[in-house]
Amino acid sequence: MMKHSEDFKREAVRIALTSGLSRERVAADLGVGKSTLGKWIAHYRPTDLVAEPQADLARENERLRLENRILKEERDILKKGNAVLREPKIVRFAFVHEHRDRWPVEGLCRVLQVSTRGYRVWASRPTCQRDRTDLKVLAHIREQYTLSRGTYGRPRMTMELKEAGLDVGERRVGRLMKINGIRPIRTRRHKVTTDSQHNLGVAPNLLDGDFLAAAPNQKWAGDISYIWTTEGWLYLAVVIDLFSRRVVGWAVSDRMKKDLAIRALEMAINLRQPPKDCIFHSDRGSQYCSYDFQKKLQAHGLRPSMSGKGNCYDNAAVETFFKSLKAEVLWRQTWPTRRQAETAIFQYINGFYNPRRRHSYLGGISPLAFEAKVA
Repeated sequence: MMKHSEDFKREAVRIALTSGLSRERVAADLGVGKSTLGKWIAHYRPTDLVAEPQADLARENERLRLENRILKEERDILKKGNAVLREPKIVRFAFVHEHRDRWPVEGLCRVLQVSTRGYRVWASRPTCQRDRTDLKVLAHIREQYTLSRGTYGRPRMTMELKEAGLDVGERRVGRLMKINGIRPIRTRRHKVTTDSQHNLGVAPNLLDGDFLAAAPNQKWAGDISYIWTTEGWLYLAVVIDLFSRRVVGWAVSDRMKKDLAIRALEMAINLRQPPKDCIFHSDRGSQYCSYDFQKKLQAHGLRPSMSGKGNCYDNAAVETFFKSLKAEVLWRQTWPTRRQAETAIFQYINGFYNPRRRHSYLGGISPLAFEAKVA
């Protein structure tokens, strides 16, 4: 009688249980009796036989999980470090060093196409003066980026750093911002707010494209814009002093009616007490052409001025403010309520735009600083 090895018996049982063939066929193919095969099946429990396939499956699942984790890691690194892939190796080494606590060094080096050995050699060298200065400048850039609500690009950021006492140029600031993914945020949504289809009187264009003013309260400009919230549109009217680009009056409403423009004008008048003959410039919208608004201008000795028909550039100063407000605050998130949007507008105008935001037109200083400078 032929004696079979344990491995043969286990393999015979595995075939009998997993091949889908009848026991008679398996026994005949293996050259053993059907009863013998039955004894082997009874002796070698099925759980013992499937343990190895289950272990293989567990190992394969673990391998796939590891592979997915590595792919996700590489994707995240590439998303963050795409800007430095074409930079010199020293820049990529700096990126690895900057993010080594977030991702493994090996993964960072693999994605950025540098060797781990090269990185370690670079990291072991004493920090040169240039690198120390870069780290100092970068710390200030991050601070000013936060203070500017993430709005400053290279030119304004350089102005901020110079005022803080750092001797830096735009190229260095731009390089550090690019390497570290620091960039102003921009997005857009559009809605028409000017209703010029009316039979109301239209004032002449006294400014005629001249937005310069020699002193405060010589030329004002006003306009109406919009903010989308979950509750619906919120409309914003502002009045800007063209001398300093300071917002001197503003009002919000859930409807775009003539009283919206009047309330913004009243705030500006109460704040600045403008002299007679101060020009108030606007578009030809019905809110500004209305009898009540024109009467308010007349009562305070303000001279009305209106843009040319269909010419959006005739009120460019106010349009620039709206663009800054939306890009730097309003377009960055959704606003569940009008009240929340109104609070954000208040904080932007009184906490940032008027007292802090740098304007190229003003030589890189804020409206309030400009007014104080020439006072």
